[in-house]
Amino acid sequence: MRALWKGAVSFGLVNIPVRLYAATERKSVKFSYLHAECSTPIRYMKWCPACEREVAAPEIVRGYEYEKGRYVVLRDEDFERIPLKTTRTIDIVDFVNLGEIDPVYYDKTYFLEPADGGVKPYFLLHRVMENTGKIAIAKVIIRSRESLAAVRTYRDGTLVMETMFYPDEIRSAKELVGTREEVSLDPREIEMAENLVQNLSARFDPAKYTDKYREALLRVIHEKIKGAEVEEVAPVAETGKVVDLMEALRASLEVTRAERQREKALEGVSLNRP
Repeated sequence: MRALWKGAVSFGLVNIPVRLYAATERKSVKFSYLHAECSTPIRYMKWCPACEREVAAPEIVRGYEYEKGRYVVLRDEDFERIPLKTTRTIDIVDFVNLGEIDPVYYDKTYFLEPADGGVKPYFLLHRVMENTGKIAIAKVIIRSRESLAAVRTYRDGTLVMETMFYPDEIRSAKELVGTREEVSLDPREIEMAENLVQNLSARFDPAKYTDKYREALLRVIHEKIKGAEVEEVAPVAETGKVVDLMEALRASLEVTRAERQREKALEGVSLNRP
């Protein structure tokens, strides 16, 4: 992996040199856009309509539109003059409980690796956070933007940092009209729904979740490469007609109960095998 950022975690008066790495990557199937007539990849040009020519990367600067059609230009040295210590530090400001943070605030995850001279304080911070059950709320500047961030412990003694949205970047759910309706819930519906949740409850095992659509799409692509005609149509699940909520809950309970019993039976067979 290539480090995206180098700096330090500021922990009180302690600075922990670290390197930052992207912890996730998209596995989506990527496509190129081709000209249908000749199958040539389409080029996307940075075009200046005033000069009527393509503009190279060194000629491009960043501009902030403060009035319609009027811009102030910001160059690299302008960003470097910003008087914030978070330009090269992950500045911890608070320690909080993980359960207090709604997941809607999380944006992107990064691995933190101790750099030269930072190994001992890195593991000290990890141990203290493990012992106290706390995570750190910090501020950091990445790609010319100061982000709120959460630093927490991860497996194998690693620290990770999650960039977060600021509160004013979270849209208000009050704009959703449907959630303001008054609804009367039958106690039996609540009980059956709770039983359904219990039947579907399991320990989180990320290995069991796979991208079925991507797998199917790659099969189609490989068949195309081999020259085969693909005519498979995805089967439509037969859900049957549902008269009301109670019937849906009752049917769901029966299905999930049978599925759980089947899983337990299979587990018993595997355990009894020599």
